[in-house]
Amino acid sequence: MELDFRKLDGLIPAVIQDEATGRVLMVGFMNEEAFRRTVESGFATFYSRSRNKLWLKGESSGHRLAVKKIQTDCDADCLLVFVEAQGPGVCHEGYQSCFFRTLKDGNWTVTEEKQYDPAAVYGEK
Repeated sequence: MELDFRKLDGLIPAVIQDEATGRVLMVGFMNEEAFRRTVESGFATFYSRSRNKLWLKGESSGHRLAVKKIQTDCDADCLLVFVEAQGPGVCHEGYQSCFFRTLKDGNWTVTEEKQYDPAAVYGEK
């Protein structure tokens, strides 16, 4: 079985889930090369749609994602990647997960504490 990269202009969504806790940490996109590099290296590699290039998660921050298991859906056009996060957080805004906002009374509310200072990791913006 081959993955189907045809539906989203050569990309497939990759849901990144913490293997130990089951928490969804982020969603990224992979093209065929990013998927191949992920499998070969054992670390999550994505395709950046905004920068039009591959990026190894953690190449700037050191917060890499060690791949433990990869699954695909029934249509072979989406991945579920179980990882061990190496670092205090996955989100570039300083949170453990990119899903740190919760809809409460019609408003998006930050419902977590930051795990690290993004300015210290990525430099001032």
